[in-house]
Amino acid sequence: MAIKITRPQGTEDVTPKQIYKWHTVEHMARDTAEAFGFHEIRIPTFESTELFLRSVGETTDVVQKEMYTVKAKETEFTLRPEGTAGTIRSMLQNGMLNDALPQKAFYILSCFRHERPQAGRLREFHQFGVEMAGSPGPASDAEIISLAKAILDRAGLKNIALYINSIGCPTCRTAYHKALKAYFMPHKEELCDTCLTRLEKNPMRILDCKSPVCGEIAKDAPIILNYLCEDCQQHFQQLQTYLRAMNIEFTINPKIVRGLDYYTKTVFEFVTTDIGAQGTVCGGGRYDGLIEQMGGKPTPAMGFAMGLERLIMTMERQGCAFEEPTTCDLYIAPMDAAAMSTAMQLGQTLRASGYQVEYDLMQRGLKAQMKYANKIGASFVMVLGENELQSQKANLKNMETGEQVEIPLNEKFEEKFDDIAVQYMFHDMLEDLKKECQ
Repeated sequence: MAIKITRPQGTEDVTPKQIYKWHTVEHMARDTAEAFGFHEIRIPTFESTELFLRSVGETTDVVQKEMYTVKAKETEFTLRPEGTAGTIRSMLQNGMLNDALPQKAFYILSCFRHERPQAGRLREFHQFGVEMAGSPGPASDAEIISLAKAILDRAGLKNIALYINSIGCPTCRTAYHKALKAYFMPHKEELCDTCLTRLEKNPMRILDCKSPVCGEIAKDAPIILNYLCEDCQQHFQQLQTYLRAMNIEFTINPKIVRGLDYYTKTVFEFVTTDIGAQGTVCGGGRYDGLIEQMGGKPTPAMGFAMGLERLIMTMERQGCAFEEPTTCDLYIAPMDAAAMSTAMQLGQTLRASGYQVEYDLMQRGLKAQMKYANKIGASFVMVLGENELQSQKANLKNMETGEQVEIPLNEKFEEKFDDIAVQYMFHDMLEDLKKECQ
C-alpha cells in the first residue's frame, strides 16, 4: 500500500498556475527598490544560532519559541527566522561597510518560524526586505518608509494604514524599563511564564506578548513616547515633518514595539484589515546598535521586511491586478516524423528569439493536439503535414480571431512570424486602449 506523503504543516506549494502572482510582486518590489538605489543581496538559508541570539534577542518570541535549530556534529545552526541579521552579517564579513555609505541592499528570501499556522502566518514564509546602513538621520527613516509605501501603492492596495512610533535609544529606555517594571510588578502573578522572565531582563517585550491575559494587563502600561530623550524626540518630530512633506499619511501608535530586540528609535508598520488578525503587511524600523553588537564599528542602520504571502493575499482580496501568466506563443502540430523534425527546427529558431514554442510530444492525433493547444492558451497554431513540407508553406492560425495567414517554412520563417506576432500585439494593445477610453 502506497504511503501518502503531504507537505509539512505550515508550508505552501506555489504551483505553475499561481507563480505569476509571485512574479508580479517580486518584479514590483525589485524594480521599486532599484529605483531607490538598492541592490540585491543573497545570503545563506541557515546561519550560526549565535547570530540570532545576539541580534534578534534572547527574550523575543522568535528566539524563545519559534526558531528551527539543528546540530551538525559540534556546530549549531538555525534556519533564518528573518533577513536582517544575516544581511548585516554579510555586509560585515564582505567589507561592504568599508565602501561608500549608505550601503543599500534588498533581498527576497524564505524564512522559518515554528508558529501556529493561520491565515497570513506560515512556518515557512517569504519576505522582501531592505537594509540601509550608514545614515543616522530621520531623512533615512522617511526614505525607507516611502520605499515601502511606493511598493504597496504600485501593487494597487487600498485601506492600508501607516503606524509609526519611536522606542527610543538605550539612554531613554533605561528610565522606561524602570517605569514598566513598576507597572507590571503588581501583576506578577498573572503574567505568563515567558513574561515573568522578560520582567527582569527586558520588560518592553511584555508589550509584544501574544497572550490575551498579558495583552490586557499591558493595555494601560506607560508609553515610551513620554520617556524619550531630547535627541530621540527631535528625530521623531523631524521624521513626521518629512513624511508630511511627501504627503504620506500616518498615525502615531505608541503601542508598536516590533517583535525583535535590535530596534531603536523609529519603528513602523503598514497594516490592513483585509486579511484578518494578521494584518501587518510590512514592518520595520531603525536598529542603530546592531552592527556594533555584531562586532562592527558603530554604524546606524534601518530597514523593513514585507511578507509576500500577506501581500499577495491582500492583493487578491482587493482585486488588484497581477501580471498576465506567460502562455504559449506558437503551438506546432506535426502529423508525422518528418514534420516533427521540422517542428523542432522551427521551435529552436523561435525560442532563441524569446518566443515560447511547444509541439506535440504525446503522439496525439490532430483533434487532440488542437484541444491541447486551447488548454495551454496558445496564441497561434500551425499544422505541419506532408503537403506543408512539400510546398514549404503552412497556415498560421490566430486562436483568438480564427484568422489564418500563410507563412513560409524557409529561412524567412522567423522574420515573418515576428512580423505577424508584433502586428497582433499592437492590435491587442489598441483594443485595450479603446476599452479603457469607453
